[in-house]
Amino acid sequence: QVQLVESGGGSVQAGASLRLSCAASGRTVSGYSLAWFRQGPGKEREFVARIDPTVFTTYYANSVKGRFTISRDNVRNAVYLEMNSLKPEDTAVYYCAADESGWCQGFKCYSVDAMTYWGKGTLVTVSS
Repeated sequence: QVQLVESGGGSVQAGASLRLSCAASGRTVSGYSLAWFRQGPGKEREFVARIDPTVFTTYYANSVKGRFTISRDNVRNAVYLEMNSLKPEDTAVYYCAADESGWCQGFKCYSVDAMTYWGKGTLVTVSS
């Protein structure tokens, strides 16, 4: 089994940057799909970004495209999310997730139900 632990959240002002980290333990996740989701207050958990396990192809939600960058380090068994130009609407608990199948098709690429493992989340608060 895999355990995921997020870190790097905090409270910042609009326009600032943050870098979130997610450390995996228990086994290597080098063959897994890795993703970030977020859940704002009173909202559904939504897809943010994912990265493929082999050629490192990335996908982003339209709301963060051009501002956020997902990356992974297979040596450190970790995934990262660099967030720039943060907006108040980015305020949410950010979760990292892993899909042990290592692949997806269509809607499953962006669905919370496709993920096998979840971290407990880290809070990001962006004030105006």
